[in-house]
Amino acid sequence: MRALRILLVVAVVLGGILAGLDRLAVTWAESEVAGRTSLAGGRPDSVEVDIKGFPFLTQAADKRFGEVEVVAKGVRTQAGGKPVRIGKLTVALRDVTVTGDWDGVRAGTATGTAVISYADLVAASDRGVTAMEYGGPGKVRVTGSVTVLGRTVTRTVVSSVTLVGGGTVKVRADEVPGEGLPLVEDMIRERTDFERPLGRVAGMGVSKVEPRPEGLVVTVTGQDVAVAG
Repeated sequence: MRALRILLVVAVVLGGILAGLDRLAVTWAESEVAGRTSLAGGRPDSVEVDIKGFPFLTQAADKRFGEVEVVAKGVRTQAGGKPVRIGKLTVALRDVTVTGDWDGVRAGTATGTAVISYADLVAASDRGVTAMEYGGPGKVRVTGSVTVLGRTVTRTVVSSVTLVGGGTVKVRADEVPGEGLPLVEDMIRERTDFERPLGRVAGMGVSKVEPRPEGLVVTVTGQDVAVAG
């Protein structure tokens, strides 16, 4: 019995050591991936990587991981030829493979959400939008100004946000009060209504857009997505 107890203690100690080494290895790997993450060529301000599954070392030996979560902040992308900043991009990567000395990382499939603040949407607008905020489910409040007969007219309208053309965000005012001034509605719409093609976000296609209090939330999906390298 004494020998059995000793054997059990040794097994527990060794198991603890191996588990500790496994966690040290996964921490190193997460740091390596985070340091190399480019997300379709754009270097984010910060990246956090969480490699799922246990034990890590057996996955690392195969250079294949079942699931990896990446949270990137300050991702730069292009929308209709204009730079757009994504405040936060959260992506779940599956069937992830590593090539070389951890210099290349690709995911078989990827799904996630990109949050673009309303301030960043205004900065990316070329239609004279001066402010934007959440306006309720499927809606935003957009402010724009025009000059009519020497008078500056500023209006805030409630606009519907939809996804058209497989990746283009469309913002259109539900109603624009003209107050009897000729062509004011059309001129305000020229400022507040716009379409912005997002194209591919960090190598992924856009499947849904939804206004929320924190910003425009864009759902993205993709296959064979390059995460690093």
